[in-house]
Amino acid sequence: MDIKNTVDHAFVREMNLSSVLRSIYSEAPLSRAQLAAKTGLNKSTISSLVEDLLDRKLIHETGINYVGTGRPATQLEINSNVGAVVGVELGVDFVAVVLADFKGKIIERKQINADPAASQEKTFIPTRALIEEMVQKCNELGLKVLGLSFSIPGTVDLEKGILIFAPNLQWHNVPFRELFSRSTGLKVFIENDANAAALAEHLFGVAKNLKDFIFVFAGVGLGGGLFLNGQLYRGKGGYAGEIGHTPIIEDPFQKPCHCGNLGCWETYANQYSVVERVQIRLETKRSNLISSLMEKQNAPLSISIIKQAAEMGDTDALECLAEAGMALGNGIAGLVNIFNPEMIILGGPISIAGDFLLPSIKQSVNKRAMHEIVIQTEINISAFGTDASVIGAVAVVVDDILTNPIHIEKEVVPGKVLDLIST
Repeated sequence: MDIKNTVDHAFVREMNLSSVLRSIYSEAPLSRAQLAAKTGLNKSTISSLVEDLLDRKLIHETGINYVGTGRPATQLEINSNVGAVVGVELGVDFVAVVLADFKGKIIERKQINADPAASQEKTFIPTRALIEEMVQKCNELGLKVLGLSFSIPGTVDLEKGILIFAPNLQWHNVPFRELFSRSTGLKVFIENDANAAALAEHLFGVAKNLKDFIFVFAGVGLGGGLFLNGQLYRGKGGYAGEIGHTPIIEDPFQKPCHCGNLGCWETYANQYSVVERVQIRLETKRSNLISSLMEKQNAPLSISIIKQAAEMGDTDALECLAEAGMALGNGIAGLVNIFNPEMIILGGPISIAGDFLLPSIKQSVNKRAMHEIVIQTEINISAFGTDASVIGAVAVVVDDILTNPIHIEKEVVPGKVLDLIST
């Protein structure tokens, strides 16, 4: 047997298997005949590939479609219960952990507060405990764990599973994959939070099946997930998308960014900037409504309280959110001009006030972006809001399986011969 031809044949089959699975994932229900038409593969190859995916429990047959004049066709859909994913969002001041099915639906969720000044190990101890809870829940449900994934606010080395630098945590060179694969025994993935969120929108959200869009993740920091030509754009070193550190204004009186520079976009447009705007007004004007909400809830000033005040018509809250929207729009206009995307999506903690931010964002973008380009771009709020990043962690594992279905083992059926290399 020619080993090279065998390897090439196996590679082509894996590519075809991925293509069929992605088609079913994004467009189900589909019949075998429809899959053949969409992929250009012949019917016998489609039948073989479908049987392979059925053996791996990644898809299932859901009934017969009698619509139309042709022969009734068995429909195929994704099996959401093939297993579950443990997704972790490492925020600057919190850790969120979810258990989600293969379609991204959350089964269980837990969140704890975290101190950004604490040591890594002090943050990792409760994180491991939450992961163990999710694995236990998965076992109780009779599901296998498909993977453990981290969504992280910083630059990452995907191949090695290392956090290179998280500016707002001041963490450098943290070997996440090594630390957590050793302690959990699970397959571990890491991804930048904005990239992960962009992937979630592509698989499950408002950008489903779009080829060119940008996800703007606005929280303590400001990051971008660039989804271009049908895939995440990472740049030469894998660090593309650090849009929050684009210099907007170099003002010697501006508070330095955590990256060490002055005038970074995120210092004008992150959640802290909104809170600071309101805080300054409270010190000089003492808004009765915002102060009252803080007192009643026994809580510090936050985006949530500012949003509540805006909903009640508070002028200070409305004006500060409008100012933040203009600041966001100034940077988004640049993204529109450079990348000509189909859509810009705003997500992350600040997006809970999206209804109040969006009008001024659009006003700013329309004013500053080139007319011929901006008319081609929609600006939307994330389908997942504050959960965009943690759902993104789930999406990273799902996308890996869609790319490499062979990583999911076939279920051995007594008496059935499994052909590992068939057409």
